[in-house]
Amino acid sequence: MRKLLNTLFVTTEDAYLALDGETVIVLRGEERLGQFPLHALEGILCFSYKGASPHLMGACAERGINLCFMTPHGRFLARSCGEIRGSVNLRKRQYRLSDSEAESCLAARNFVFGKVYNSRWSIDRTLRDHALRVDAEKLEQAEKLLDGVLPAVAEAGDLGRLRGLEGTAASAYFGVFDDLILNQKERFFFRERSRRPPLDNVNALLSFAYSLLASECASAAESAGLDSCVGFLHRDRPGRASLALDMMEELRALFADRFVLTLINNRVVQDGHFEERESGAVALTEAGRKAFLTAWQNRKREEITHPFLKEKLPWGLVPHVQALLLASFLRGDLDGYPPFLWK
Repeated sequence: MRKLLNTLFVTTEDAYLALDGETVIVLRGEERLGQFPLHALEGILCFSYKGASPHLMGACAERGINLCFMTPHGRFLARSCGEIRGSVNLRKRQYRLSDSEAESCLAARNFVFGKVYNSRWSIDRTLRDHALRVDAEKLEQAEKLLDGVLPAVAEAGDLGRLRGLEGTAASAYFGVFDDLILNQKERFFFRERSRRPPLDNVNALLSFAYSLLASECASAAESAGLDSCVGFLHRDRPGRASLALDMMEELRALFADRFVLTLINNRVVQDGHFEERESGAVALTEAGRKAFLTAWQNRKREEITHPFLKEKLPWGLVPHVQALLLASFLRGDLDGYPPFLWK
């Protein structure tokens, strides 16, 4: 359990939520794990199989407390909110901002800034930890280029310019991505990004990680009362969760790319975990997916200190916290959206 931004996160998988007077109580069997006054909460995110009592659900609806149910793996199930919460006004503000490319850029450039900043950090991490095993000059040149892009991203006034800067940064970052792979180089290498379908082991891992991260960002957006299909950097397209794609940009290098590198460099995944299909696509086998997902869930449980809130929380709650910060920005409670900048 953790209370952040007036939101209670219940991550104990077998917890049950109930109402006791004016407080929500968190139970595991007969054990009371905690209790929190309702008047101090704006939202409750429950990552439990057991859910909550109808009495508590009714009390949350009456008080305008956003009550969301997620699977323990983070997939959005349902949300209950009262009339006075203002989710309609929040979404209307989201739609108005998205309709204007100039206003969209105010949020979009922070997503891209976070992406470039964290990509640079990922390269620097390898330089610091394995300077003698890599081409240090090559990685330093990529870092320098990313450093030069950051001020331009912060000042970008239109989406076209912003996308151009993002493309430049992505080219520099993926240009050295193969150098960040330190082990199993015979079967794990990166030449270029191939998506549909992935054509090698590394791209198969990246695609799987990105799909999981996009799903978790979509769930986080919905749990915060946002429309996951209406983005700012990624424009409207039928069937696409554009806001989720926006939100995952700043987390790609940290949450997905570094995770994939760890799997390879620590030999958690090996060549036998992949299969090549007749189309040329490379995919994880059942055993490979199991190894991947087990490590993914373990990573989500690792505690970090959020760089903006200065609070400790599991990695898995980062998308939800960022969604709440984005909602606060849209409501006018924050002057700007604070991207997740890892240090």
